[in-house]
Amino acid sequence: MTLNELGRHTAEQFAKTYKRPPQWIAAAPGRVNVIGEHTDYNDGFVLPMAIERYTVIAAAPAKRGATKIQLRSPLGDGTVTVDLTQPVKPAPKGAWSNYPVGVIAGFLARGVKLGGFDALIHSTVPLGGGLSSSAALEVATATLLEAITGLKLDPVDKALLCQKAEHDYAGMPCGIMDQFISVMGKKDHLLLLDCRSRKTELVPMTDPTKALLIINTNVKHELTGGEYAKRRAQCEQAAKILSLSSLRDATADMLLRARGKMEDVVFRRARHVIGEIERTPHAAEAVRASNWPTLGQLMYASHDSLRDDYEVSCPELDAVVEIAQAIGPKGGVIGCRMTGGGFGGCAVAMVNADAVTAISDRIASEYERRTKIKPTLFVSRPAAGATLLKPAAK
Repeated sequence: MTLNELGRHTAEQFAKTYKRPPQWIAAAPGRVNVIGEHTDYNDGFVLPMAIERYTVIAAAPAKRGATKIQLRSPLGDGTVTVDLTQPVKPAPKGAWSNYPVGVIAGFLARGVKLGGFDALIHSTVPLGGGLSSSAALEVATATLLEAITGLKLDPVDKALLCQKAEHDYAGMPCGIMDQFISVMGKKDHLLLLDCRSRKTELVPMTDPTKALLIINTNVKHELTGGEYAKRRAQCEQAAKILSLSSLRDATADMLLRARGKMEDVVFRRARHVIGEIERTPHAAEAVRASNWPTLGQLMYASHDSLRDDYEVSCPELDAVVEIAQAIGPKGGVIGCRMTGGGFGGCAVAMVNADAVTAISDRIASEYERRTKIKPTLFVSRPAAGATLLKPAAK
C-alpha cells in the first residue's frame, strides 16, 4: 500500500470503529540503517534511511468536555484509555501503549492542554525486525498531537521528546537515530546524523537505478543478560581506559597502544565502534558520489566487524549476507550487512533496482534451504519523514 492508500484504509477502519470520520491523520515511517551500527550511544555517526512502511494514526475529538483518550490498535489488546484527569503512568513493561502514552505524557509535561480524543493506529512497519516500529509509533503520535494542539515542535525537540518517551515509558535506553530519521527523513535522501552534535546532513540518493532491499530473517534470538546494556558498558569501559568521554574521539592507533590495559572483549567492542564511526561518513560520501563499489566494501566490512568484534550477528543474518555476497555486483548486489541491534531481525542490501526480483528470489530460496525459515523481503527507496495526511500538511 502507498502512504495515501494506507491513510484511506486507516480512515475507513476508524469510521467503522468509532462511527464517524477522523479529523486528523498523521503518519511516520520506519527506518533502516544503511551503516553505522552501535555507534549512536558512542557519540558517533549513523546513516539511516526512512522506508516506505508507515505507522498511521487516525483520530477525532471525543464528545465536548470529554477527558479520556482512547487508543486502539489491531496489534494491541483491545482499547487503551488515558484519563487526562489523572497523572499519566506507564503500563507494565512490554505493553505497546507505552510508546504513544509516553509521547502524550511528554506533551502534557510541557503544559499543553489536551482534550479527549479517539484514535485508531495502523502500521505496515514490521514488528520486531529492527526497522523501528516503536519510533514510527512515537513520531506518528507526536505529529498527531501537533495537529490537535497547534503546537509545532522544532524537529530536534520533537525527536528528543519521542526518545524520552521510549526511555521513560517503554524502558528502552535507545539512541537518537530512530526518532531523528522518522521525523526528518526526506524522499530520495539518506540522513547522516552526528549523534554528538545532533547535526544532520541530507545525503542525496537520487540514482533511480539503486534501491535498498530489506531482508527480514524472521528470527529473533532472545538473549539473557541484557546484551545491549552489556556492550554499552564495555564501550564506556574502553573510553575510560583511553581517558575519553566517549569512543567518538578514539583512533585505531590509540586503541592498539592501550590494548594491554583492557580485556580482549573490551578491545574488540571498541575496535568495532572506532572502525564503524570511521566507515559511516565515507559511506555517505560514496552514496553522494554514486561510488557503489566503495559503498559495498564498507557495508561488508561493517557486517564482518559486527559479527566478529561486536558479536551481535547470528547464523541467519550471516547466511543472508553470504548469499548476497555470492550473487555479487554481476548479479546486481552492491553490498549487504545486518542492520539494527542484531541477534536476528533484518539485513539490508544495496541493489540494482532492475534486478530486485531475481535477487529476492535467490536470497529467499537459498536462505530457506539453509535455515528452514521463510524470510520476508521488500524493497524501498528513501522515503519522506513524518507527515500530516489530514488535514493536508502545509
